[in-house]
Amino acid sequence: MNFMRKNGLGILLSLAIAIPSWFLGKVFPIIGGAVIAILAGMIITLLIRDKSRFDSGIKFISKKVLQWAVILLGFGLNLNVVVTTGKQSLPIILCTISTSLIIAYVMHKVLHTPSKTSTLIGVGSSICGGSAIAATAPVIGADDDEVAQSISVIFFFNVLAAIFFPMLGQVMGFSTSSGEAFGIFAGTAVNDTSSVTAAASTWDSMWGLGSATLDKAVTVKLTRTLAIIPITLVLAFIESRKAKMAIHTDGTSKSVFHLKDIFPFFILYFIAASVITTVALNFGIPASSFMPMKELSKFFIVLAMAAIGLNSNIVKLIKTGGKPLLMGLCCWIGITGVSLLMQHVMHLW
Repeated sequence: MNFMRKNGLGILLSLAIAIPSWFLGKVFPIIGGAVIAILAGMIITLLIRDKSRFDSGIKFISKKVLQWAVILLGFGLNLNVVVTTGKQSLPIILCTISTSLIIAYVMHKVLHTPSKTSTLIGVGSSICGGSAIAATAPVIGADDDEVAQSISVIFFFNVLAAIFFPMLGQVMGFSTSSGEAFGIFAGTAVNDTSSVTAAASTWDSMWGLGSATLDKAVTVKLTRTLAIIPITLVLAFIESRKAKMAIHTDGTSKSVFHLKDIFPFFILYFIAASVITTVALNFGIPASSFMPMKELSKFFIVLAMAAIGLNSNIVKLIKTGGKPLLMGLCCWIGITGVSLLMQHVMHLW
């Protein structure tokens, strides 16, 4: 009862934005419910004079529900299928992820962008867009403005990829009788799942391939998603090392922090969910049994994005958006180029 009294208004406001955004995302998949929710939240928060009554619930949604979404995402991963596909696509995935993270680090140094925003854009570009940002933000202690800005940058280049990549694939000479080459390209070079599916579905439609490209692209994308695990663990270790060397006013250093304080335990639950799914499928339980949890995960991300939008300062984001957008562009170009190069080296097209 106390929980609802404290958080109820913020939760209800977030739901009021998330529910219509969820359905609009179904109608406009190239945009997606998460982006619609975060934009709606940014606009609605400008219309609320006194937000103090909503703050507690909004913060609960933006932090806790975001972690729940990542955990439920694990129920969409069949590790057996991922391992099979990973043998073919893993070299490309490793190269694209490394490229994005290196570019983000270099651009952070050159442009002097905030380190947390740079990390979120690098991780979001290299792994799986909003889901990777959702997993990384709590680990590095990113605030809602930083999350909102990173999501906005990733979204912009997702839309461009979904529109132009099928045309690029045709220009580059990808096979039009098989969805394998373009499926791997979409799965390794496009950030968010919604845009991966949009680009792959367009290729299938262009050449009458049924769902061959889509199936390949989504499986490669799920393989990329697993990179959330080592990256968040490494970031947690780095953050703990920084905190241990907190400087006191007397000029001495003292260990005041432990890794367990920020260890992303929700990632362990994410792994457990993946293992449960894999074991269940091996025992003959149909994959459709896990669809409700996968859908709930997607809705939770939309809900969390609504709360993050409500907690964001759109004026500040616009004023400071130039450098993060340039960083996102460089990451996007780097990932695209490396994906094409690696596929060419591996004779996939």
